[in-house]
Amino acid sequence: MREVQWSEVQRDPKGVAELVDQGDVRIRRRDGAPLVLTREDRAAGVSEGAVIAARAVRTAFDRFSPDELIDVLSEEFPWAALLPSGARSEFALDFAQTFRASAELGSWVPLQQTLREWKATALVYTDPELVKALTEPVTEDFGPVPPPEGGYE
Repeated sequence: MREVQWSEVQRDPKGVAELVDQGDVRIRRRDGAPLVLTREDRAAGVSEGAVIAARAVRTAFDRFSPDELIDVLSEEFPWAALLPSGARSEFALDFAQTFRASAELGSWVPLQQTLREWKATALVYTDPELVKALTEPVTEDFGPVPPPEGGYE
């Protein structure tokens, strides 16, 4: 991927467009995250290809038993082994359902969120005291709950 400064885009937009015809271009900015400039046909092809691949994987997932799916996911996400067996089954089901939904939507944000949440859950299970604190019933009264901030009543 070629890189240019924002000032080069302003100074020579046609030259940058020629670079984009050859491949994606990363635009560096001083005051923000870099941008990536790509041609629409290239972006559409990548997006369509991802959805096609996702549908193929989704079909493969449908053929796995729950235990086989857990085994496959544990190879890709080793932290899943830190989950108790019941939670591993929940993770596999949640992953498969969210994967299907993401493929249909053409957006991988829900799947990324699901993986972040399950990874955090696996991390909790590495601390027995934290697991105990989070799974035991609450027996003490923590007092009145303050009203929400922001004018809600």
